[in-house]
Amino acid sequence: MRRTRFEVALWALQRASAAVLALCVAAHLATNIYAVQGGLSAAEILGRTRGSVALALFYGLFVAAVAVHAPIGLRTILRETLGWQGRALDAALAAFACFLAWFGWRAVAGLVA
Repeated sequence: MRRTRFEVALWALQRASAAVLALCVAAHLATNIYAVQGGLSAAEILGRTRGSVALALFYGLFVAAVAVHAPIGLRTILRETLGWQGRALDAALAAFACFLAWFGWRAVAGLVA
């Protein structure tokens, strides 16, 4: 019963993070396409956005959604293709989630620095 609740919680987190990612990816792509078509380079974009708390919060949310979504999806793939199950899999993917969050938030910190 406990394992079933865990699986249901992961399913819900996967779907919720997918919804957040859909909005974040759309906003990110639209903004970057608009900026690049306006003739701005990546360096110019970063120069204009550096120090923006709003963008740091947006990309912080983006990173959090990725750190939740990707490991859950990878967990499913590893279970189905390799038959890997149990606590070792969950621990490995929790570590992977921490890795994604750490490096993503380090990149976001560069926006406000």
